[in-house]
Amino acid sequence: MRVRAGCILIEDGRLALMERHRAGLHYFTFPGGGVDEGETHEQAAVREMEEELGIQVRIVRKVADVHFDGKLQVYFLVEKTGGEFGSGTGEEYGEFDPAHGTYRPIWMPLEEVAGNNVLPHELAELVARSQEHGWAEEPVVIYDKKA
Repeated sequence: MRVRAGCILIEDGRLALMERHRAGLHYFTFPGGGVDEGETHEQAAVREMEEELGIQVRIVRKVADVHFDGKLQVYFLVEKTGGEFGSGTGEEYGEFDPAHGTYRPIWMPLEEVAGNNVLPHELAELVARSQEHGWAEEPVVIYDKKA
């Protein structure tokens, strides 16, 4: 089973997310994607930010291992080092495919994260709490059952 590597990018009180419309659902996800063979989780996270958002990032630290919908997802706090937000050219931006739905990079104010359908839910709650209480010293493990 392929591991997913994702990123948490916070700038100016806003969180970078992918807005998705798929199978009649409207939700938001953290940018990221599958880890390719021979690639570390960190390398995959950095590559996915370039593909999905059009930006280069630096890994600050690992934040969480999330077991979501039966799959492992590894999330990193990152900071932007270059590029233009919204200029991604990954395969998800190809010809529209209803099976995969739409992808749109957005900035969501942190105070709105907990009240929106951001997946995985428990990771979104962790991000919202971290702004008031800081990040845990060690990465947390989350079992998110709200798929």
